[in-house]
Amino acid sequence: KTDAGLYTCDIGTDVAKSKVSVQEKPTEVTKQLEDKTSAAGQDISLSCELSKPDVSIRWYKDGKAIRKSQKYDLHQEGTRAILIIHDSTIKDS
Repeated sequence: KTDAGLYTCDIGTDVAKSKVSVQEKPTEVTKQLEDKTSAAGQDISLSCELSKPDVSIRWYKDGKAIRKSQKYDLHQEGTRAILIIHDSTIKDS
């Protein structure tokens, strides 16, 4: 059901009209990523909360896009976006 459309106020002798359009609120990060410290060899999990579920997101490290691989696991659970770095090394800092 949408609220957008043409609304009218009709008093018989005159009519007032209004065109209504509703724009979706932009998605926002509602919980930021937290800094992590880990021993080498451990898996590291990073997550942030978003204002809407199932949003298309991209993860980056130092400006370079991260893709799902043996090293990185990327997934979303509702409004949570999660990145898992497997078998961390000094290079992951």
